[in-house]
Amino acid sequence: MSTTPPPQALTTGAHPDKGEQPESDGAFGWLRALGPRGRRAFAGAFGGYALDSYDYFTLPLSMVALAAYFGLDSGQTGLFTTVTLVVSAIGGALAGVLADRIGRVKALMITVVTYAVFTVACGFAPNYETLLVFRALQGLGFGGEWAVGAILVAEYASAKHRGRTLGVIQSSWAVGWALAAIVYTLVFSFLDEDLAWRVMFWTGALPALLVIWMRRRVHDAPEAIAAREKSPQKGSFAVIFKPGTADAPGLLRTTLFAVLLSTGVQGGYYTLATWVPTYLKTERDLSVVGTGGYLTFLISGAFAGYLTGGYLTDRLGRRRNIWLFALLSAVCILAYANIPGGANSLVLVLGFPLGFCMSAIFSGFGSFLSELYPTAVRGTGQGFTYNTGRAVGAVFPTTVGFLADSWGVGGALVFGAIGYGLAALALLGLPETRGKELV
Repeated sequence: MSTTPPPQALTTGAHPDKGEQPESDGAFGWLRALGPRGRRAFAGAFGGYALDSYDYFTLPLSMVALAAYFGLDSGQTGLFTTVTLVVSAIGGALAGVLADRIGRVKALMITVVTYAVFTVACGFAPNYETLLVFRALQGLGFGGEWAVGAILVAEYASAKHRGRTLGVIQSSWAVGWALAAIVYTLVFSFLDEDLAWRVMFWTGALPALLVIWMRRRVHDAPEAIAAREKSPQKGSFAVIFKPGTADAPGLLRTTLFAVLLSTGVQGGYYTLATWVPTYLKTERDLSVVGTGGYLTFLISGAFAGYLTGGYLTDRLGRRRNIWLFALLSAVCILAYANIPGGANSLVLVLGFPLGFCMSAIFSGFGSFLSELYPTAVRGTGQGFTYNTGRAVGAVFPTTVGFLADSWGVGGALVFGAIGYGLAALALLGLPETRGKELV
């Protein structure tokens, strides 16, 4: 079935949902303002990103078992994350172009199918090299899903509620993370580790069910369709790298600083997402069940952080929200990594604020990057900047991996704090976009 809305929706020049639903300042006003079609788009993007998160975390949670099974050192296991994030830059850039040229929903379904297929394939890998290749290919879909889904929802959301709406979408990452932690605890509790890690990857087939539903129920926003059909420069990399002139501002400056912002935030985030499970098991001597329990506090903080950050990015502005939580995230990393031995109760307590801060900084990303680019190249701009930042940021968890043997995982986590410093620096070159209408 086509993902294009009925023709009459394209000729009215009005959003089919906005205007039918009254703006509300209530707790769920942002959801009512989306309208029926926008709420289905929200559900599709929320589910896609949650399952993206689930498939991503099958690897970090299985890292210790993989290292034992294939006889890997910390540098080799860190390389799994690096190849995933580096290839995700390619996947994200391609998905962004596809979103501008063939539509948001079609591109979103392609990304979901891609990351699901190669996550399952990881479970059949006979050796380290094959697993590395499959994980890299999984990055193609992983890289594109968030950017495309965020744009799909941003184009339905009102300027008033866009930050909060995209913050809730971002919170689905914590939902997928929590689901992966639950499945990890069950699978590794009842199966031998040599089989358990394979089963974890095989459960990555779940997203196929979402794609079936999306194909029938989710459509692009009419304004995005109209802009895509009219623009001769849709999906053009040349446009996002065009320097400004005296007569017309270009997007080159925006693109460069947005890449730096994404590099810093994701360098910090993926350092923690990749190495905290290993840190808990190897340096805090926690069992599988114990690690799952400690991760519960971290993930609960992350979920609360996404929702709170979404609210604050609409109240404080995009730049102030990122400034605030870049500082707090750096402080939390340094505190978490320097907890003295034997003080595991403090590790438990600090897990919540750490998860809260490192997630709240992400809440404004979907709205901020969407607002920095015009509709015809929104997918291209957001897909490229977010995922190039993710690829360059992959240097951080890899550095931790190579230094872990000499510094310890906890000591090497300091590189995550450096990433947040880069993010704060990047904001000096980007404008505030709160309240901006998407055109």
